[in-house]
Amino acid sequence: MIVGVLALQGDFREHIAATVSCGHSALEVRTAADLAKVDALVVPGGESTTIIHLAELFDLYAPIKSRIAEGLPVYGSCAGMILLADRIVDGKDGQKTFGGIDMTVRRNAFGRQVDSFESDLKFNGQSLHAVFIRAPWVEEVGKEVQVLSEVAGHAVAVRQGNLLATSFHPELTADMAVHTYFFDEICKGR
Repeated sequence: MIVGVLALQGDFREHIAATVSCGHSALEVRTAADLAKVDALVVPGGESTTIIHLAELFDLYAPIKSRIAEGLPVYGSCAGMILLADRIVDGKDGQKTFGGIDMTVRRNAFGRQVDSFESDLKFNGQSLHAVFIRAPWVEEVGKEVQVLSEVAGHAVAVRQGNLLATSFHPELTADMAVHTYFFDEICKGR
């Protein structure tokens, strides 16, 4: 399986390392031609408005939206969660997303950079140490969305079909549980 990692901005290098450590080939995605080669996609943390702006600039916005609609497995962490949301609270006026998950996400919900924190939580029934950096949280989910983890009463990991999103950064820890879940449960058979 070839896993693409959107490499326009953010912590894409860490997701590439996590992908490789899980035994998969990783490809930096910067063009539509790169996107056409992948069996799955990871949208990293970073700055959601910058990632969307660059995706539009590099003619990747429409192809990514299209591949998501066609069923491409996609995992988004932090900013990636925002970009997979159908609705955003506290976004910039007219802020676009790739969409796909029937959820409302609040940007920077846990606070500013100085409010970043680490926490132990349960992810899909397993203990996990999570890193939250200017993290969003999920305020509302549709009936097809499965909540995989919560912190302080807010969903911080969700799945809908072939789409997975976390408000935390598993790529910044040595625990590969989230990536393994994505590859083994969502991408299986690819």
